Amino acid sequence: MKLADLRRLSIRRQTRIRFPIRNGMECVITEHGIAQVPGLRVVPDFNLEQELAVASAFVLEPVAAPSSRQVGREQLDAMVASAGPGAAPEHEED
Repeated sequence: MKLADLRRLSIRRQTRIRFPIRNGMECVITEHGIAQVPGLRVVPDFNLEQELAVASAFVLEPVAAPSSRQVGREQLDAMVASAGPGAAPEHEED
């Protein structure tokens, strides 16, 4: 599972996806597919792909519903796999 996979999933399901980063911060992938680290004020000394690789707990927050649910890596992997490739175009960031 890559960051691009989670970005596509968040767009398709109109859901925010949160996962903790080892430095105590948290990454939020918005319903628009944008990965953000709230509170980050300087150039980071970490790589989000590497942080995602070690993350085991994720919080899904549907935009339309006020509730959230916590899922494990296996459940999120299954969601990404079932979403499949295609619908949302992948954009390269500079």
